[in-house]
Amino acid sequence: MIVSPVRFEHRDCALGIGTATPRLSWQVVTGDPEWSQTAYELEFDGTVVRVDSAEQVLVPWPFEPLRSRSRATVRVRVACGEQWSGWSEPSTVETGLLSADDWSARFISPRTTDGPAPILTRTATLRPGIATARLYATAHGAYVATINGSRVGDEVLAPGWTSYQHRLRYQTHDVTSLLHEGENDLEVLLGNGWYRGRLTWSGQRALYGDRLALLAQLEVTYDDGSVEVISTDEQWSATRSGILEDDIYDGQRTDLRFVESTVEPVEVLDAELTGLVAPEGPPVRITEVLPAVEVWQSPSGRTLVDFGQNVVGWVRLRVRNAREVTVRHAEVLEDGELGVRPLRSAKATDSYLLADAGEAVLEPSLTFHGFRYAEITGAEVHAEDLEAVVVGTDLRRTGWFSCSDEDLEQFHRNVVWGMRGNFLDVPTDCPQRDERLGWTGDIQIFSPTASFLFDTAGFLSSWLADLAADQHPDGSVPWVIPDVLRTESPTAAAWGDAAAVVPWVLYQRYGDPRILERQFDSMRAWVDKIASLTADGVWRGGFQFGDWLDPTAPPDNPFAAKADPDVVATAHLVRSAEIVADAARVLGRDAEHYAALATRTREAFARHYVTSSGRVLSDAPAVYALAIEWDLLPTAAQREQAGQRLADLVRANGLRISTGFVGTPLITDALTSTGHLDLAYRLLLEKSCPSWLYPVTMGATTVWERWDSMLPDGSINPGEMTSFNHYALGAVADWMHRTIAGLAPAGPGFREITVRPRPHAALTHASARHHTPYGEASVAWRRDNGRFTLDVAIPVGTRATVHLPGAEQISIGHGQHSWTVADPCTEPEGPVSTVRELMDLPQLWAETVALLVEHGLGEDPADIARKAAPYLDFPPTELPVFLARENPNGAEVRRAVAELLS
Repeated sequence: MIVSPVRFEHRDCALGIGTATPRLSWQVVTGDPEWSQTAYELEFDGTVVRVDSAEQVLVPWPFEPLRSRSRATVRVRVACGEQWSGWSEPSTVETGLLSADDWSARFISPRTTDGPAPILTRTATLRPGIATARLYATAHGAYVATINGSRVGDEVLAPGWTSYQHRLRYQTHDVTSLLHEGENDLEVLLGNGWYRGRLTWSGQRALYGDRLALLAQLEVTYDDGSVEVISTDEQWSATRSGILEDDIYDGQRTDLRFVESTVEPVEVLDAELTGLVAPEGPPVRITEVLPAVEVWQSPSGRTLVDFGQNVVGWVRLRVRNAREVTVRHAEVLEDGELGVRPLRSAKATDSYLLADAGEAVLEPSLTFHGFRYAEITGAEVHAEDLEAVVVGTDLRRTGWFSCSDEDLEQFHRNVVWGMRGNFLDVPTDCPQRDERLGWTGDIQIFSPTASFLFDTAGFLSSWLADLAADQHPDGSVPWVIPDVLRTESPTAAAWGDAAAVVPWVLYQRYGDPRILERQFDSMRAWVDKIASLTADGVWRGGFQFGDWLDPTAPPDNPFAAKADPDVVATAHLVRSAEIVADAARVLGRDAEHYAALATRTREAFARHYVTSSGRVLSDAPAVYALAIEWDLLPTAAQREQAGQRLADLVRANGLRISTGFVGTPLITDALTSTGHLDLAYRLLLEKSCPSWLYPVTMGATTVWERWDSMLPDGSINPGEMTSFNHYALGAVADWMHRTIAGLAPAGPGFREITVRPRPHAALTHASARHHTPYGEASVAWRRDNGRFTLDVAIPVGTRATVHLPGAEQISIGHGQHSWTVADPCTEPEGPVSTVRELMDLPQLWAETVALLVEHGLGEDPADIARKAAPYLDFPPTELPVFLARENPNGAEVRRAVAELLS
């Protein structure tokens, strides 16, 4: 038996944790299938506390609360009855500065507020016998600290982006190894970052303040126990760096020619320290470095570089004997040149001025870009001289998916890369243009997928604290968090619903009730606000984003969705009211008010929007998906009819996507739950535009904002708003994990697991694995020679319910499990079941082709065969639907073809 080291809260690194009573988690691995934890013991500083409990995730701190700067080493062992495991390896936690009173430092700022990025400096003379040293630091702006010429930490763009007027993160750095007896040089470079840089397409700068400032406190503990503190105060001084300009959107301009700078005094600012908070999740770091794939000359003679992957970060390049080098970035090419129009006003350009000094390695430190391609001027470079430095919040990977379809696997990789690029301190919409904001709607729909792929508990918990801080007193929720749009009373459904949905997802995926407790007032305030705006129980008028970016909407009007925005808003009120009621039950609070609100709103939805036959107002796929998945239809018959209508709409659209941000995450679930699994698969696997796989066929390596961000001819969508790195439409990956592979949570934190793969003839195998809070769970299935084999691994501390095709469900405990049954996807012998089989029967195929030509659905047999090629595994009777995309006779000829084949 192996017991893992203790983990503290949601932190992989527990240096500088922000609570005096960190909760503890551990995992157990054992080969004994009968083992179950009945008790645990925790040891700290010679004290051992026993607790009779089966819990092993986020258990309460059992010792005296820690003080600021406290360091605690903890071990755990577990028991099954009287049988105890050995002790785990020790794990150490160290608290940060838990109170504003712990800070002797004050914010300092250069007196010169414009010009190059400043460097704040101080020389500290230290005594012999340095035992440990910590640097606590933060900034108004972004900071990069060095001690004696060595960089402090590996964070990028620290302290990150929070709602600065309410919350400002500080970092705790162990700098013991960087210090020595005698004089030590402390230098901190300050950049504009989000604090003073340009934000949003409006061009506004310095939204939070016009002065960069540093708060830093170096605490040195000597061998004799004495402590010396060097704080930011008037003894520091300021000089100018060679970074002439730095901006998140526009890039960085750096002068590497040596210029001696004047030393200036600093000014101590009268700034409050009560908003300082410790990080809840990991920082932004360099997470990967990719080599260049190709370097070539564009039609206009410019040097272009392809890194093979759309990434977020910057270009690192080696140059020789250059004087001025410029690097421009873009996600795509258009007409053989850098496609910069989607960047809008963002310059996304780094430039360097150099002395004639031979070889140099160039890269920025105070900006980031979204790009796959770069244009280099001013230097002759080769592929081996160039690297793409990938940056993002350093989240721990926790989820994987694979299957037999290469395009679907590539799509899943695109989802992962899109998340990596946009989870950069806040969950942004896009990483490249003059936006890069924490849109609430995007993360609301994507949070289940995000929480499977990566450990987002601390990351999203921190973001939710900003949401609550920026939430208006009347309960309305800003469209972006941190709120830089400053919209008056924003009440957009699906966007503001992030206040309720995201905490609930975190509770479901990580088993953390504290996030519900902390966010509960925010959750119910949002629901109360929307409920107050209804008339006869439903939303009536007012601004809504609706089913944003419905593919039928014109490029210049993304609001123009088929789904009625009032229907969408009312549906979301039902869902969020139910979530608040469920959260109240978890917390032991009165849930009746919100449960009753959900019931009344559901009744009003049906009264206003649903016909007796199950039709829903606006008759759009998105509203059927909402109504089906959120149980908004009063009767089973209406639900059945709605499911059939949704299936008909999907078929009528040729299996192409017809939903935007709101409907897309739900449509495959809605089809599956109403008995149309085959259509859900075919919708997912469709490759013509618009579809999930169309971008894959166009060479995409991230998920696009629009279904047609790039048109089939290789030109960029003419709309002003076109990104090639948006994770929102990748939310379907959650269905892939839960339904294709069959791995889903059934209880908070995966304490209960559902294993229910839903195989399809289009795939021969699929698998998913996820690092749950209890350990790794995995599901893998394969179809071979008429047999279906399912392999399942369940971690200690959890149980799973397994749904085998054609068999009764099975309850299992931890361990490795395997079953083999008859393949549910085997086609029975009988009539022709696929277009492929039809084409193998020359006479019947010829008669079918003649029928298609007669109805104007093809020009000649060769043309029809070419058009039919992508649909070889589909039923022949569906073929006219695909060929009739530009012809209104599809339904009529489908009936004729079906009659012929019968």
